[in-house]
Amino acid sequence: MQIARVIGTVVATVKNQTLEGRKFLIVQTLDADLKPKGSPMIALDAVGAGEGELVFWCRGKEASFPFKRDETPTDCTIVGIIDSDAHVFQG
Repeated sequence: MQIARVIGTVVATVKNQTLEGRKFLIVQTLDADLKPKGSPMIALDAVGAGEGELVFWCRGKEASFPFKRDETPTDCTIVGIIDSDAHVFQG
């Protein structure tokens, strides 16, 4: 898992049928000092996150674990919301 901040939303007019009703968000990965690291990514939201929130996200086969794995084609999923910056170690 990695830490990111939700920086936007995505609207998909056409998508895989198993993704109907699911929300896509743009996430910016952060380093230990909560500074942006790398390029923003599109993530499937499994927890009801919103713009501006700190979140945990994962990639790979684990990204489908919050859903019916065989039916949900995702490689990047938000799996948790961090409720306060104070809970994040800052070097």
